[in-house]
Amino acid sequence: MRFAAIGDSFTEGVGDPLADGTMRGWADLVAAGLAGAGRDVHYANLAIRGRLLETIATEQCDAALALDPPPDVLTFNGGGNDMMRPGWDPARVEDLVSRVVDLAGQAGVRLVLLSGPDPTARLPRGRVFARRADDLMEICTRLAQPPHVSFVDNYSDGEMRHGAYWSADRLHLNPLGHARVAARMLDHLGVPTVLPDRGDLAEPPRSVAGEAAYMGRYVLPWLGRRVTRRSSGDGRPPKAPAWVAVSAA
Repeated sequence: MRFAAIGDSFTEGVGDPLADGTMRGWADLVAAGLAGAGRDVHYANLAIRGRLLETIATEQCDAALALDPPPDVLTFNGGGNDMMRPGWDPARVEDLVSRVVDLAGQAGVRLVLLSGPDPTARLPRGRVFARRADDLMEICTRLAQPPHVSFVDNYSDGEMRHGAYWSADRLHLNPLGHARVAARMLDHLGVPTVLPDRGDLAEPPRSVAGEAAYMGRYVLPWLGRRVTRRSSGDGRPPKAPAWVAVSAA
């Protein structure tokens, strides 16, 4: 199986660091799970943190479909960064998602749309994010038409709204969250996988001092990048832009 992934920080694996500081994440875990199930797996991951939907649906999509040989399965996630910026346009979002759907169909590639889980309960302006996420979920649900397109809806997984699945920035999944998304994706691809859960882990406590520290460490730097029109992914290449063989180990 040739498995390729396009997207932003969610698909790059931010929040699931390895010992050397590189990011693993759900897509790497899916590739390893497919190999562990006896598949001969080659994997490419073109996702880059901070990328907007237009870049994912054009540059990354075109690069993924131009791989030689082409993917058997392509996963596509995006839109989270767009939701946090002004100018949200559902019609434009639908055009971009439709572009990926159409091109994958023309190339004979199985496309899996997937959503990230719901972080809105702990985010500033979370209600605005939630309304825009509802737009995206409706678009993906409508465009996921068999046989070549399907949709894995992590956004509706109520379990992953719990703080035990999230990194300290409240925006990216931690290793447990990435493992749960990987298990849901592997099940979707026909590899039965035990679904990780938080057990008896409690919701991380909040305090006034903790909220102030959170704003200073994560929210203010994010606002600074918006003012200066910078992205966390500026200058960062994709971690696997060409096919790499995946070991069953």
